[in-house]
Amino acid sequence: MKKIAILGSTGSIGTQALDVVRQHPERFSVAALAAGQNIGLLAEQAREFKPRIVSVSTKELAENIKLQLPSEIQVTWGEEGAFAVATHPDATFVISAMVGSAGLAPTLAAIEAGKCIGLANKETLVTAGHIVMQKAKTRDVSVIPIDSEHSAIFQCLQGEDRRTIKRLIITASGGSFRDLSRDQLRNVTVEQALAHPNWSMGAKITIDSATMMNKGLEIIEAHWLFDLPYSKIDTILHKESIIHSMVEFTDRAVMAQLGTPDMRIPIQYALSYPERVPLETEPLDLVKISSLHFATLDFERYPCLRFAYEAGRIGGTMPTVLNAANEVAVARFLRKEIPFLAIEDTIAHVMAKHQVAEHPNLDEIFEADMWARQVATQYQPV
Repeated sequence: MKKIAILGSTGSIGTQALDVVRQHPERFSVAALAAGQNIGLLAEQAREFKPRIVSVSTKELAENIKLQLPSEIQVTWGEEGAFAVATHPDATFVISAMVGSAGLAPTLAAIEAGKCIGLANKETLVTAGHIVMQKAKTRDVSVIPIDSEHSAIFQCLQGEDRRTIKRLIITASGGSFRDLSRDQLRNVTVEQALAHPNWSMGAKITIDSATMMNKGLEIIEAHWLFDLPYSKIDTILHKESIIHSMVEFTDRAVMAQLGTPDMRIPIQYALSYPERVPLETEPLDLVKISSLHFATLDFERYPCLRFAYEAGRIGGTMPTVLNAANEVAVARFLRKEIPFLAIEDTIAHVMAKHQVAEHPNLDEIFEADMWARQVATQYQPV
């Protein structure tokens, strides 16, 4: 039986991962759970799955949830608590699904502890991909992607010679504003931005999908996961979200992974790999869908995509700065402090001001992250 720790158990990925566990109690059990502030849901999860330890964001929340749980479940909090969940001795597989760059440090701790990683946190590789992948190699730890796009590529590459890859083709739904012009984006609301046409995701990821930064982060993540230059990573607009990504090989054969827009599919594949096990979900009916559509992604329409390619190619601390500026800008938009298009303006402003450290260590990455957050917070768009 595979024993699982989940970093971000109350989020979209975490709750769907637990649904997979619920469907296969003979295969998977839960050793540890870390969440943020949703202690009501975490308490329900803990009572159902009986982990050895749970962690929340603050001491006050820890004291509160402790009253709701059996005494045999250890309760901890903060960064130390996330580390305890990530490195718990009972866990053999850690799902990294915390939102934002907060997932980096506990994921590194899990790798250092020799845990297999199911990676659903893009920012971990965006901010420190060179460190994460080198540490995983040194510790002989598998990093299995959970994002639907990277899972699709990972599945397409099974049994293939990586040297025969011509390019990766990452598909994008286009998000909630895919049919709007640049001019129409000026006055869109938070509520409109959160209405994704295909996927049910958390607020931050849904906004990133609308700006296409989500796809930009995936490009940087793919660079590290599959050890390919940016010149071999392309993107294409695919509104139906049926083809999750493709790989073109040197003989011009193209392999694609198709499925319904259900994140439990890549989550379960990561958990059961290299096996496939049944999943109760809607089957893919291509006759019912009848047609699939594709279009070029325009960098003028989606400047965040251009920013991501630029940051990735520059390297060093620039991807860290890109990610931090985006996190702050998205949070400000969600609080209705800035308009939608100011997200792009904020990122461009912070990137333009940054002096890149070319081969950053963790301290330099954290320093660049803090600097970018401060600059992004202070920026006032015209």
